[in-house]
Amino acid sequence: MRYVCSICGYVYDEEKEGTPFRDLPETWTCPLCGAAKSMFEPERGADGDAATTTNTGDGAPPSAGTPSDGNPEATSPVPQASGELRELSPDVISAICSNLARGCEKQYHEEEAALYRELADYWGAQAKKANASTEESADGSAAESSPTESTGADALANLAELLAGGLAQAYPALRAAATEAGDRGTLRICTWGEKVTRALASLVERYRREGPTMLAGTRIWVCSVCGFTFVGERPPELCPVCKVPSWKFDEVTGRADA
Repeated sequence: MRYVCSICGYVYDEEKEGTPFRDLPETWTCPLCGAAKSMFEPERGADGDAATTTNTGDGAPPSAGTPSDGNPEATSPVPQASGELRELSPDVISAICSNLARGCEKQYHEEEAALYRELADYWGAQAKKANASTEESADGSAAESSPTESTGADALANLAELLAGGLAQAYPALRAAATEAGDRGTLRICTWGEKVTRALASLVERYRREGPTMLAGTRIWVCSVCGFTFVGERPPELCPVCKVPSWKFDEVTGRADA
């Protein structure tokens, strides 16, 4: 049996490795991108049964049956968009504009990237104002009701829920709309965005299980093109998501010691 990482496409071959995948410890991570064991799925072909992916860990994405850089439309049937609209918060708009800026950078559209960065900065500032206002109004009661540890656990739970919701609902709806419109650019955004979101969900899952020791003595790197986040001594030679070289990764500095 072979299992495929849903983020980078690395294939764990039980026959070659000599250890059944189910017997690997829960702390085992993908040797290519660091994803949690839960991010792996049984390898399936286009018909849902036969194995067709050929990636063995060289960084190339899976072949038929999964979205890839070469074929962003290759995917399982997608659900229809619900048609429901909702107002986006300033921080969400800022994140969207930031991601669009990175996409423009990847395509060497510097003018458009600069405009999206300006929008991201504006909505980021609006989000900070809104958050500051909320914190001021709830300052007294929040300090009395919940200890720091509980607040941190709740924040991680909320983050995990948001990431899961994005993967289960938001991205499928966006992909359905893009497929209907024949928008290959948005389909590419979905491919990258889903992988980056899975990577973030994996890191949150690991942190909730391992706690601060997960980051002790480590370094954190973020791809400046797609946003893929990696925890390790040095960044991967190629980004598992967008395939840019390691020098495109920025180290996260100024964080508190774990």
